[in-house]
Amino acid sequence: MKGRALPLTLRLYRGASAAASLLAPAWLSYRVRKGKEDPSRLAERRGHPSAERPDGPLVWVHGASVGEVISVLPLIERLDARGFKVLLTSGTLTSSRVAATRAPPGVIHQFVPLDARGFIARFLDHWAPDLVLLAESELWPNLIAELGRRGTPVVLVNGRLSERSSKRWARLPKSARALLSRIDLCLAQSAEDAARFRALGTPRVEICGNLKFDVPPPGVDAAELKRFGLAVGKRPVLLAASTHEGEEGAIIEAHRIITSRIPDLLTIIAPRHPERGTEVAELAEAAGLAPRQRAFDEWPDADTGIYVADTIGELGLFYRLAQVAFMGGSLVEHGGQNPIEPAKLGTVVLHGPHVWNFAAVYEALDTNEGAAEVVDAMGIARAAYALMQDSQIQGHMADAAFATVTALGGALDRTLSAIEPYLIQIRLEAR
Repeated sequence: MKGRALPLTLRLYRGASAAASLLAPAWLSYRVRKGKEDPSRLAERRGHPSAERPDGPLVWVHGASVGEVISVLPLIERLDARGFKVLLTSGTLTSSRVAATRAPPGVIHQFVPLDARGFIARFLDHWAPDLVLLAESELWPNLIAELGRRGTPVVLVNGRLSERSSKRWARLPKSARALLSRIDLCLAQSAEDAARFRALGTPRVEICGNLKFDVPPPGVDAAELKRFGLAVGKRPVLLAASTHEGEEGAIIEAHRIITSRIPDLLTIIAPRHPERGTEVAELAEAAGLAPRQRAFDEWPDADTGIYVADTIGELGLFYRLAQVAFMGGSLVEHGGQNPIEPAKLGTVVLHGPHVWNFAAVYEALDTNEGAAEVVDAMGIARAAYALMQDSQIQGHMADAAFATVTALGGALDRTLSAIEPYLIQIRLEAR
């Protein structure tokens, strides 16, 4: 299958992406202005390396964004411990910062090139990976086709295919089959994901579960936790984690409702994209509140009602401080953010109705009374207030959430077992 010609639709895509690559400098400059690219590393997005390829077998692991990068870090740590050289790529500025602080020291991070054939070929010519592990919900045609042409083994890990994406690809059955036939092995998160991949023509599919259940709880700087704890004191804390545009207004309104009964409430808002911190602070100011921002090294005092946590890699700190966490991306139609980390740290989870990105996780949490759905500011306020007033219910939900996510673990070991034959093979070929 790998040697077959691409269908017309994919050949048209290849031509269009080649033409569009001429506009890449302008597009990347625009993204720099929006704070979405590292200006010093733009060449990487066009396939130009900024590091030397290490000697020996190289495993390329790709995680699209922050969540995917965090999910593959335990897998990378296992590969690194076994002596494999690892190239980690991602596509967002925030994920690159996570990689810089949390990946093992020997791991090389690069930004994944844009999906134009010339950029992909340049990237692969330099790095020449022996095995590719993709933790990516999108199917990038030029990337997959070029890897197939070179005969490089490709494994989809933590594979997820939403019903929406599945229906979209089903309209192009020949293109979907042509791409997925070039995937050597697909390790799906769930039976539903596996069925969708098989229906579109993926030849080898196994169910391994979700790697995110095996990610350790986010770490914390003990000194910062102590310092922040002293600043907060005994105030109850509501955290809105990884919020998106359109959600912060509801959180601020919920805060106003709750403070009519709990005047000393501190609400921490951690926007998914930290560069929106000032925008969020301005919303709070417009509501008559006096916010403070973490990015400016400001600390909450007795008069601070809204605290904007607009930094990278500190959710572990704020989860530990909060009794209740609303998970963003779920009031707006984004699909919801990952609730596993707060569940592992004993923080009660609230979420909106739009959680298809983690549908199975939220369903399990809700069924086991480890999380609760809310639909608007009043719902957030009522649920948060009730939990803060009843420590018994709060403890029950926290325990149920922890038990639920713990029981769903094991994907890391299953994934390593599934890719073991590939690891053995590239070791043998290196001799």
